[in-house]
Amino acid sequence: MLSRAACSTSRRLAPALSVLGSRQKHSLPDLPYDYGALEPHINAQIMQLHHSKHHAAYVNNLNVAEEKYREALEKGELLEAIKRDFGSFAKFKEKLTAVSVGVQGSGWGWLGFNKEQGRLQIAACSNQDPLQGTTGLIPLLGIDVWEHAYYLQYKNVRPDYLKAIWNVINWENVTARYTACSK
Repeated sequence: MLSRAACSTSRRLAPALSVLGSRQKHSLPDLPYDYGALEPHINAQIMQLHHSKHHAAYVNNLNVAEEKYREALEKGELLEAIKRDFGSFAKFKEKLTAVSVGVQGSGWGWLGFNKEQGRLQIAACSNQDPLQGTTGLIPLLGIDVWEHAYYLQYKNVRPDYLKAIWNVINWENVTARYTACSK
């Protein structure tokens, strides 16, 4: 079954943007024990150095990297295309999630590129039907909604899986695919 978004105009790539924009900054967690708790095997000075300096630096660098990524996504061509074709990243995310939830049985929710129209479109494919072969759309992002992709963690609650999947999408890959096919 093919489901297409009406052409309008849409981040977090916004991909990551939507997720990164709403996410709080990471913070250094407290250790559940005192720095000296591992003495005499590992002294308190080493634990304090590793936790308060090294681990803290990783957390701070993660926050900096996510902010730079969010800023890059906000300026990207893919985000502009999402805004153009879906109105906003939020509307795109909502539409792709709804289409993916609606797949009967097993299949995929897709963001594809319509080369003829020069537009992004959302589609669903049943089972292992290929996006390009069945719709002509060039695949940019596929969301696997076969139960084996999520059942052990999310049981039969596909909407919860689809809410979480947005946190792990490789937007650099999606952007590279869009850049390659939209030229």
